[in-house]
Amino acid sequence: MRKIARLIAPALVATLAFSAVAPGMAEAAPRYDAPRQQAAHVTPKREAAIRADIAGLRAQIDRAATRRTISQREAAGLRREAADIQRLHTAYARGGLNAREMETLERRIDKVHVALRGERSDRNGHRG
Repeated sequence: MRKIARLIAPALVATLAFSAVAPGMAEAAPRYDAPRQQAAHVTPKREAAIRADIAGLRAQIDRAATRRTISQREAAGLRREAADIQRLHTAYARGGLNAREMETLERRIDKVHVALRGERSDRNGHRG
């Protein structure tokens, strides 16, 4: 037991000494704060384009349902996704859209466009 105490005691003292010195060293060190990069805000022209894309998506869904190239159930699901995108756009637009938010919206719109094309050509007993 004494042998262990002889080994642990110096290590404990060294640890305590170092922890007492370390805070003083941190205060003396110069502080460097990297400048924050501001998120690039989207121009009004691009924001108008995204609004037009959402409206166009809804119109395409309605047109496909009217022409019966997709079923009413398929149209309802696609409309729900378009409404989710609209809500997300509204939430993002409150603070001004940045590039990442714009990218997210465009990706989700493209995803619904692909789903619409898939529903039109799925050959599940509907015309088209």
